[in-house]
Amino acid sequence: MKNATTIFRVLLGFIYLVFGLDYFLHFIPYQPMHTGNAAALKAGLIGTGYIYPMMKTIQVVGGLSLLVNRFAPFFAVVLFPISLNVFLFHTILVPSGWLMGVFLIVPNLFLGYAYRRYYKGMFIKKPAV
Repeated sequence: MKNATTIFRVLLGFIYLVFGLDYFLHFIPYQPMHTGNAAALKAGLIGTGYIYPMMKTIQVVGGLSLLVNRFAPFFAVVLFPISLNVFLFHTILVPSGWLMGVFLIVPNLFLGYAYRRYYKGMFIKKPAV
């Protein structure tokens, strides 16, 4: 379990670091041209002026965190909504890219299971304040 956790943590961290940095540095030579609803969603996120840069910054910081194994359980939770949305985007709006979504959601779900003991406090039905 420990080795699998390390592999999935490093894989997820690497993917998020690379694709997050690409937004700022543009080193991946292709830019997929989406059409229809996929293009509208991406244009809307970029058009706000802050959501896309914020999301990419979270990806870079989260990717680094997972790679160096600092605050990894926290960033596994922070990155999960991004993983879920990438998975849904690539399975519903751009089905040809479904594999990319799988490469994010599977390691993220595995890390959620592997780090479950750190999340006990998040699942309290009625917290005592």
